[in-house]
Amino acid sequence: MNPTNPFLSKTGADRLKDPFLIGSILIMSVGIGYVIARGGITIASVLMVLPFIIYALNRMFSKPEIGLTFAFILNFILMGLSRYLPVKLGYLMDITLIVIYIAIFFHYFDKKFPFSTLKLDLVILAAIWVSYIALEFFNPEALSRAAWFAASRGIALYMILTIPLVFMLFNTPRHLEKFLMIWGVFSILASVKAWMQLNIGPDPWEQRWLDEIGGITHLIQGNLRAFSFYTDAGQFGAAQAHMGIIASILMLNEKNVRKRAFWIVVMIAGFYGMSSSGTRGAVAVPLSGLLLYMVLRKNVKVIIIGGILFMLVYSFFRFTYIGNSNYQIFRMRTAFVPEDDASYQVRLANQRLLSEYLATRPFGSGVGQSGDKAKQYAPDSYLANIATDSWFVLIWVENGIIGLYLHLFILGFFLGKGMFICMFQIKNPDLFAKTGALLSGVFGIIIASYGNAVLGQFPTGILIYSSMAYVFMAPDLDRQIEESSNKVQPNLSIQ
Repeated sequence: MNPTNPFLSKTGADRLKDPFLIGSILIMSVGIGYVIARGGITIASVLMVLPFIIYALNRMFSKPEIGLTFAFILNFILMGLSRYLPVKLGYLMDITLIVIYIAIFFHYFDKKFPFSTLKLDLVILAAIWVSYIALEFFNPEALSRAAWFAASRGIALYMILTIPLVFMLFNTPRHLEKFLMIWGVFSILASVKAWMQLNIGPDPWEQRWLDEIGGITHLIQGNLRAFSFYTDAGQFGAAQAHMGIIASILMLNEKNVRKRAFWIVVMIAGFYGMSSSGTRGAVAVPLSGLLLYMVLRKNVKVIIIGGILFMLVYSFFRFTYIGNSNYQIFRMRTAFVPEDDASYQVRLANQRLLSEYLATRPFGSGVGQSGDKAKQYAPDSYLANIATDSWFVLIWVENGIIGLYLHLFILGFFLGKGMFICMFQIKNPDLFAKTGALLSGVFGIIIASYGNAVLGQFPTGILIYSSMAYVFMAPDLDRQIEESSNKVQPNLSIQ
């Protein structure tokens, strides 16, 4: 076959001389201009990102793992973007996760599906929980079915969507490292944004949010509680404390100098973010996480040193007034003296009212029928005027005592088996540190969720469900590391 003569071939400039092509471009330009003129900035924004969406879908369908990477990144920035873009982004995560499943279907259309990667006990528990939440749709006490659709996603849907995806797509030691790195980078960025809010001031979009909604809870006696690009200060503080304890454990066990330096930075950023948020309950995350990690180590010396450190921190906040001139330290200190805190007494009073209401409602009021969702979808209801505050109180109110017991059983099963895996099944020390850090972080969030409804919110919810998957996946990762180590070892046997 003769090569094409470059002098006889048409160039791009020659093709642009085609009247049909020129006419098509003009018609398309006029059409796009008309659509933008009618739809405004919203349509213009969509058209601007449309080429990127098409490219992302193409890459996602060729390699579904890329889709999950995008979902992890979106998990951190989704709620922050909603303050800047004039479009509703609440369901973007749902769409992303569902598209990943569609991509997996086509990817494995003519291949054998890796069912062996799924850890059935965790998947079955997630399916049972989703089924219970689905039945709550028919709860006769529910006043709004729309509230169920809005609230069920964070409570259950993301759990059943995320856990199998991690098992199927992010199931190697390299993926675990990538997951932690993404988390660490965005934790640093979140604390940088918080520093800017406190020292430079909120930007115009954040200020508008404070003026319209957030100022009531985020401006206390003239002091701003940093919220970064998260939903609110409570979520931001708990999330940063979550990463702070994980980074602390990884830093202590990391031998690579560069990686250790990275985790030191992440640790500092995490604890700075926790303190700058003014979220009192967030301090429970590192303290309880540290306690669990000491147990996982099975080292008496470590337990003694950690216990002493824990008592010193507790005594600092409980019995001293050091640092009270700093608003963030003063606000965290109130978490250690709840009997003197008016808001804590209000919570107890609310829980007494809720206990009376739920005495004859074993299945609760229905998903989405309490707290902020009730104010939005059923503002005249009884529960719209009673704050739940706690994640577990929210589960109790909306799903009844039966739903609360089921939820606690699932979390308890995860913690119990997770501790067994970490303490008796993992041989590789680096993997033990990562798995133990994830398990300790989940435990810290569970404890902190008694004070704030953080477990099912962005970005914490998806990070918790991913952590669950990695803890249960750890024995397989351990075998992969051992097999990889055996392959690279030279054969020293004498022939």
